[in-house]
Amino acid sequence: MKRREVLKVASLALLTTITSGYGATNSVMHDKVKDKSSVNNKKNPKVVVVGGGWAGLALAKHVKVFAPQSEVVLVEKRDHFVSCPMSNEWLVGLVDLEFLTHSYIDAAENNNYTFLNATAIDVDKKRDILITSEGEIAYDHLVFAVGIEYDYFNWAKDDKTLEQRLRNEYPAAFIPGSEHITLKEKIKNFKGGNFILTVPKGNYRCLAAPYERACLIADYFKHNGIDGKVIIMDESNHIRIKDKGFSSAFEELYKDRIVYMPSAEILEFDLDKKMVKTDFDEITFEDASFYPNVKAPSILEKLHMTKKTPFNRIEADIDQYTYKVKGINNIYVCGDARPMGFSKSGNTAFSEGVNVAQMIADEIHGKDPVWKSPVTTCFSLLSTKPEREISLYTEYRYTKKGGMDFKNNLTDEAWKTNGLGEAKVAYSWAESMYKNMFA
Repeated sequence: MKRREVLKVASLALLTTITSGYGATNSVMHDKVKDKSSVNNKKNPKVVVVGGGWAGLALAKHVKVFAPQSEVVLVEKRDHFVSCPMSNEWLVGLVDLEFLTHSYIDAAENNNYTFLNATAIDVDKKRDILITSEGEIAYDHLVFAVGIEYDYFNWAKDDKTLEQRLRNEYPAAFIPGSEHITLKEKIKNFKGGNFILTVPKGNYRCLAAPYERACLIADYFKHNGIDGKVIIMDESNHIRIKDKGFSSAFEELYKDRIVYMPSAEILEFDLDKKMVKTDFDEITFEDASFYPNVKAPSILEKLHMTKKTPFNRIEADIDQYTYKVKGINNIYVCGDARPMGFSKSGNTAFSEGVNVAQMIADEIHGKDPVWKSPVTTCFSLLSTKPEREISLYTEYRYTKKGGMDFKNNLTDEAWKTNGLGEAKVAYSWAESMYKNMFA
């Protein structure tokens, strides 16, 4: 067997190990939840899931797996799914849009639940009814898997004009939609000079993605003869994930094309002059993508289900062991909107959706639910010719005082020799995850 074939077999074995752990046989250490009360004893309970991202899709599918008698409805305002994971690769032409795009109708049909293309507007908690743009839905269990929204407060304060210009002229492109198309056009049409990317504080969506994006844009400039530099303005004082791999790539692959600036918090924007100011510098730019802090979506604020955390200004206010909104026994929040310090990433959200589905099924069956650790699996592409990748795997645990810690950490940052890029492991991982959600 050739070395390339060995790498593919090993990579697929890793993927199989990761994904097979999501079901009822998950071997991760379990902690008993604090709230053991059952919501109802109905024969065919109705579970309504708001949000068709990675957590919502995993949860809708797996409630039917773990409690087949339940009636499951997935409510999502978009009419089709576009993946944020692997979108960096799409930005520079490594995958096409079809690779990222999938049908909610197919997911529902293949996994025996109902898809409703609608926007959640309100909740009548007394009557257990979700109010949507397409009407009302009664529920026994309601789950918000609504992802993130951008939080421009630290930058714009009450300046709505500045906020709107940042959103429209320099979109972050970490929520799938038009902003990804805008950023792709920016990269494609860039003529040279400084291209600024920002990395926010707190727990933002996909810790590794801004650094991967910087590498791929620099790689694009290099192979297309564009005299441009990527300026990474990181509000943290160091790279917080896969530091060795990214730092070595910046230094060895993109020394003349990436400038990494730690502790670079933007204090002032002059978008007309195309300049930003920090405590120490004034930086001019030809184009940019400004990634602000993130927060739980406005629907949770409207429903008084949020709080401030050490990670972000607005996050869901839930019991970290049960995922239930505090004071409400049948409404849950999971995925990127939750307050715990788990990675806000696709794989983490997916595994969390599976875990919460199991907890809901346990309540339906009159069992005591248990908390399971989500799983973070993250592959980052550093270059294209040849393709080089680094990877990370981690689980989580709670301390005796309720704090969060990591366990079973495993990283592979030896991009020169690990063969992950040659075996295209990131693509295999994505294909397996899409298949799990939609097939």
